[in-house]
Amino acid sequence: MPEGMMFPFDFGFVPSTLGEDGDPLDILVLMDAPAHVGCLIEVRIIGIIQAEQSDDGKSEINDRLLGVAIHSYDHEGLESIKDVSKTLLNQLEQFFISYNKQRGKKFKVTGTGGPKKAVEFLKLGMRAYKKANKK
Repeated sequence: MPEGMMFPFDFGFVPSTLGEDGDPLDILVLMDAPAHVGCLIEVRIIGIIQAEQSDDGKSEINDRLLGVAIHSYDHEGLESIKDVSKTLLNQLEQFFISYNKQRGKKFKVTGTGGPKKAVEFLKLGMRAYKKANKK
């Protein structure tokens, strides 16, 4: 992370999943306070930020799941990405754009989806992981 920047909430990955970029699926978790590195956090999936990431002219889908920590008091009423304030959602999208720009990449938000779309994406990631790890 470049100096002066920090993740607005905890950012990590969903274990035993695989995205189109070859990495586990990314997730941003809304929670009351930061967790320690390496923690496994129970979350409720509330949506997805759909995005295209470009690097050296090569583009790939690199969506971000959005979840709420099960034990969050500040965000306990959020059931869907539609419940997230437009201001906060815009700030999260702008963070990912700036974060990738600092890394020499372009990040373009192509849409958002609610919990149903996010869970479909999650299931695809789980199937891709199982398929890649069959022996």
